[in-house]
Amino acid sequence: MTQPANKWKAWFLLAIVVAAWPASGQAPPGGNGLKVGDGRLHATFDFETRYDSAAGYFPPPGNTDPTVVSDQLSGEALLHIRPGLRLELPGKKVDVQLKGYADYVHYTGLFTPGSTNTSHVQALVDLNVAFNKEAQVGVELVDTLQRSDRTRSAAIGAGVLSLYNELKLRVPLRPGGGALEVVPQLGWALERFHPMGALAPIGCDGPECDPALVNRFDYDDLRVGVEGRWRFLPKTAVVADVDLNLRTYSRGGSPNALLLRGKAGLAGLVTPKIAVTATLGWGQDFQGASGGTLISQVEGTYLVSPTTTVKAGYARALEPVAAFGQFRDDRGYLEGQALLGGRLTLRATTAMDFLRFEGDRRDTLFKLDVGPQYQFEKWLVGGAGYLLNTRTSTAPGTGINYSRHEGYVRMTVTY
Repeated sequence: MTQPANKWKAWFLLAIVVAAWPASGQAPPGGNGLKVGDGRLHATFDFETRYDSAAGYFPPPGNTDPTVVSDQLSGEALLHIRPGLRLELPGKKVDVQLKGYADYVHYTGLFTPGSTNTSHVQALVDLNVAFNKEAQVGVELVDTLQRSDRTRSAAIGAGVLSLYNELKLRVPLRPGGGALEVVPQLGWALERFHPMGALAPIGCDGPECDPALVNRFDYDDLRVGVEGRWRFLPKTAVVADVDLNLRTYSRGGSPNALLLRGKAGLAGLVTPKIAVTATLGWGQDFQGASGGTLISQVEGTYLVSPTTTVKAGYARALEPVAAFGQFRDDRGYLEGQALLGGRLTLRATTAMDFLRFEGDRRDTLFKLDVGPQYQFEKWLVGGAGYLLNTRTSTAPGTGINYSRHEGYVRMTVTY
């Protein structure tokens, strides 16, 4: 038996032992987790098996040099092992919500021998601290840190690792009885990229599709804005949102962006079962591409039953992006979720995005995500799903022209 196969079996057995351990004990008095003040600290563990038809760029069969990889995306079976923590500390003066996990992604080599060298660690940390949630003046501090192989940049293709962090400060102001709420906010984000392969995909003639060159798209993002909501009827409100977004690229090679966006509209219940949001505004880039467009959102949510909802909508957004300065996204989406018997959750989401970059490039993205989730016990949840992501672009390169099929089975233990 080969060494990669032995390693895969060892990880599998370890995950089964760890996942099964809580079953032999009982939940502590008062519920799962360790009591911390008025809240609780929970330990979590996910074990997931997944097949990904576009998992990355790997050494070709028979190759012994790990620095030489294929220029085509290949499929592989993956193991995700995610130990994590979740802290829930509610309070009127200070409310703290923290969750995070480390995710070891093991490439098994079952479908593409040599892929095990691509195994890596991903992570997610979400922190939300709110002060004086019910007072006229509040403060919210939010921080998100994520390392993942799913980049937030619309211009970059598959086969890239992303390190993303966003820190946001919000100051909700609720004068009078709370019918009016104004929220000034300040946010700063950065994203750093790392290739998962060393060769450019077939047909690639630009850095946006070449994984080895993605680090030139590292960026910093500063946002200053204000949100407003005036509830002039018990279940209907006027909403408004204005923000200024400055995007700079630390390595150069991409035009900076200075976007000013503003939109306003209505949000509320049309009937006891139908909620609608409709906004319209304008976005303008004053730097680099210097383009502008209408931005909008129309969304409807239908409450089929107390445990079943359906949501549909259309949105147009203007966002900064590497290599091109800015892009416009016209997105239609449909989501549905149902809870059956208090334990079985069925969900399905689908979306179609039409991306128009400054210049001649046009991309079309389609996403489908379906699957069930079942709560066996308060501490044990099982789930499965199928994801389809397709992307076609007027630009060449297999990294931005692909179909990605993923199927997974997941077990989650929470103490």
